[in-house]
Amino acid sequence: MRLELGRYGVWLRARAVDADLARAVERLGYGTLWLGGVNGADLEDPESALAATDSLVVATGIVNIWSADAARTARSYQRLAERFPNRFQLGVGIGHPERTDVYASPYDTTVAYLDALAEHGVPTNRTVLAALGPRVLRLAGTRTAGAHPYLTTPAHTAGAREVLGAAPLLAPEQKVVVDTDPERARAIGRDYLAPYLALSNYTRMLRTLGFTDADFADGGSDALVDQLVLHGDAATVAAGLAAHLEAGADHVAIQPLTEPARSLAALAPLLGL
Repeated sequence: MRLELGRYGVWLRARAVDADLARAVERLGYGTLWLGGVNGADLEDPESALAATDSLVVATGIVNIWSADAARTARSYQRLAERFPNRFQLGVGIGHPERTDVYASPYDTTVAYLDALAEHGVPTNRTVLAALGPRVLRLAGTRTAGAHPYLTTPAHTAGAREVLGAAPLLAPEQKVVVDTDPERARAIGRDYLAPYLALSNYTRMLRTLGFTDADFADGGSDALVDQLVLHGDAATVAAGLAAHLEAGADHVAIQPLTEPARSLAALAPLLGL
């Protein structure tokens, strides 16, 4: 049986999360805290967040397959699962070809990693896979609890649900800026998006949604930024988050790009938390 993540969670860089922020996420009613940038196999950051909270599910978004040995990751998973039963979700993914010196088939490497995790006792339903394209989405649906797409839109969510079918978990990440000044919010979004728009796996996926090279220039066109970084007042942002659920997501991982505690507090009542 897979973990219950809740309809909405929070995605934050692991280095930005301390005990107080983890407790605030739990107190506000978000079901899961996703920690990004967990590249090592020891899983110390999720362990600290779990220790600081009582019932919050903590997930990795993601452990990088290139940089975290599968056997060590599995041992760390077992440690956390024993200490915090039914509260840890292991998210793994291949990362980006531009950010590794290792050459191997990303798909075959992912399959081998999932094989190793299973061999070392990590339950399939306690693993999720970063997935964008159809082939890896299908792998996520058959070899893990489901998919955790990053930097996507409700249109991608709808397509991902079609590929996955009804049963597997679909938990996209969505960036937000709770700010009613559109130019200021877009500037924040562009600063954050610029490195991602130089990565081929994201631009390839975004092209399937109708975006072009012109949309990727200078940190992103208004049309691209407005979809990848929801902005406006809390009600407008909440409606954009709900669009992922309407498109077929089971859970939405919200990444506030500014003032996370304030932004999450403003959104929580509008999300039914």
